[in-house]
Amino acid sequence: MEQRMIRHTGPSQDRVRSECNTSCVMEKIVSQSHVIDPGASFLASNLDDAYEFMMRVMKYPVVDCGEPLVSLERVTRESGVNVEFSSTLHVLGKSRLHLLRQGQICSFLQAAAEMNNRGWVMRVEDGYRDRIMQKFIGRQPAVFDAILRTVIRELSGEIPTPDFMLKRMLTLVAQIPKTGTHMSGSAIDISVIEQATGLELDRGAPYLDINEYTPMDSPFIGSYARKNRKEITDIMRRAGFIEYPYEFWHYSSGDAYEHVLCDKTVPARYGAVDWNSDTGCTYPILDTNCLLNDIDEIKAEINASILRVNNEKASFLSGISRHEKIGDNVDLVVKKVESINSMWGD
Repeated sequence: MEQRMIRHTGPSQDRVRSECNTSCVMEKIVSQSHVIDPGASFLASNLDDAYEFMMRVMKYPVVDCGEPLVSLERVTRESGVNVEFSSTLHVLGKSRLHLLRQGQICSFLQAAAEMNNRGWVMRVEDGYRDRIMQKFIGRQPAVFDAILRTVIRELSGEIPTPDFMLKRMLTLVAQIPKTGTHMSGSAIDISVIEQATGLELDRGAPYLDINEYTPMDSPFIGSYARKNRKEITDIMRRAGFIEYPYEFWHYSSGDAYEHVLCDKTVPARYGAVDWNSDTGCTYPILDTNCLLNDIDEIKAEINASILRVNNEKASFLSGISRHEKIGDNVDLVVKKVESINSMWGD
């Protein structure tokens, strides 16, 4: 497979680096043409809407109230409410931080208890993220490859510029503390389990699936999944949480997301914070509009992702030639190669 080179159609990297204000960098991000299939077209339109939403969030006033972060695992044990927590390690082998602000705990327990009464169990997939978690969550190979695959599909097989990739990552995995409500300790990502079967409730796609099924109002999911999404959201809303329209698993309250989505005018009370794990105290991050990953880092991740796929294809074909006779497996081989090629629109 021919190695494709990244074409820099946007501002030069020197020019981008010279911008000290993140909002100026955002204005320099270029568009690439969208000539795509219906699913990718729908997702692209939603991501454009999400980007505009993020620009509004960046401008929204926040005055952090200083509330401490509280362990959700501890309060559920003490309350007797049945809640599951993801044990999957976070970035760089860090443990997940299942935390919310103190003022959100009653609302969280209310939502979880109502799900129990419905025959469901809330599973908290992610809560508070520190700077390292938020910086590297989108750069994990599996996550970055999935995002890049989605963007390449949107661009009909074209490799995105680092500028355009950053624009998409700004909405799919927050790249700025101000727009990352997990860094505010005010957001949780959830799945829902059926108590009777122990199986995950059908919401049309699994957690962190990035495609046309991701937006909350996706027309590509079935009626049963749509009904489940609505019922979960109704429960969360009754407890005071607001859904993020562009990801069906994300809920928050008291932050700039909620205030912008609900057309509020008073400052949000939860902003991006650092956290002292010994005391539970929070400290407002001062430069909330700084980029967590710069253009050079995004460019390097694109090249690394391309190399991973090239190596996967080469390894697969090498294994076929050394150890197997294709014979009756020709269809399987063709499908595997097509699956690898599809990432690049070959």
